[in-house]
Amino acid sequence: MTVDVTVVVPTFNEGPNVAELVRRLAAAFHDGADAGGAGAGEAIPAVEVLFVDDSTDDTPAEIERVAAASALPVRMIHREAPDGGLSGAVVAGLRAAAGERVVVMDGDLQHPPEMVPVLLATARETGADVVVASRYTGKGDAGGLDGRWRRWVSKASGLLARSMFPVKLRDVSDPMTGFFVVRQGAVDLAGLRPRGFKILLEILARQRLVVVEEPFVFGERFAGRSKATVANGLRYVQQLTLLRFGRLSPFAIIGALGAVLNLAILAGLQALGVHYLPAVIWANVVTIVINFLLQERFVFADLREGAHGFWGRFVRSFAFNGTEAAVRTLLLWWIVERAVPHPELVQAALILVAFVVRFVFQAQVVYRPRGSARADARTGQRPGERAQP
Repeated sequence: MTVDVTVVVPTFNEGPNVAELVRRLAAAFHDGADAGGAGAGEAIPAVEVLFVDDSTDDTPAEIERVAAASALPVRMIHREAPDGGLSGAVVAGLRAAAGERVVVMDGDLQHPPEMVPVLLATARETGADVVVASRYTGKGDAGGLDGRWRRWVSKASGLLARSMFPVKLRDVSDPMTGFFVVRQGAVDLAGLRPRGFKILLEILARQRLVVVEEPFVFGERFAGRSKATVANGLRYVQQLTLLRFGRLSPFAIIGALGAVLNLAILAGLQALGVHYLPAVIWANVVTIVINFLLQERFVFADLREGAHGFWGRFVRSFAFNGTEAAVRTLLLWWIVERAVPHPELVQAALILVAFVVRFVFQAQVVYRPRGSARADARTGQRPGERAQP
């Protein structure tokens, strides 16, 4: 059958919520067709529900059970090896959606299914690329958030995002919401880099889209517990930083921390009576290893797959940075002995000069996908492209 609307629901161990979610969605389109799902004289849209499931419990079996008896068509994508977290699940759903409009909503019923026809009506009437269900406009309310602290964090996070993207988010009061409608074809899925759990921010920040909002009341969870953690908060900050400044910003932060550590080790060893040259060598070795491990986790994590293995990346990184450090140490010795008898100051200046060179090497050599160094001479493909069948 032809599908007009796909409702994408990413789930992770949400089994107790599935039946109620599908039941309320079916009721919303059947009972509320004239009020929101369709205008007077218009047909009720053909709707499917697509669960993108990353669960480790019996949620997939529950989805299959509900699908067998549902009034709405229900499909499921079960990801055995989830990539990109909740954002990755949403992108997988967008790619697999059959409808012209795609609704994205959580599976815990804090996003009221009864709002879905209203959002779709707004999308139809305005022709917007994205309709955002906002807790912070009109009569919207974030009361379903667990406690004052989470409500404050939500507002502060949204304010930070709007401050960093004042143009693209100028019409968006709630860029943190996971409840929205997108028009198929409006979003460049290939340009998305899903990570963490704030996929709407990723979509809006990477391209210019026409956005309108509808207020909604964020409800209480039907079953289960919130999956928000401090780690999720840190991933959000990382996501926001990468969107705004690219990889250079977290690379610079790690480099700055490494520089401070390097200078602290240098000063500490000299205070213990170690000559400044071996002290510099020890400081360089320690910071090269620590910087590599931090960059693996926070800067180049999404490039590790397809690049060389861990030890291959480590050897290349250590060899380059070790060579750079050796050259920098020789320069340090030459400058300190001939002109500036302050090794800490000279070391700081040399670290700053080497920063850009190190970043380019890491991005273009250490984490370059294998096989992408040159075009295929037989097919004329560009690096990284696959031949079309």
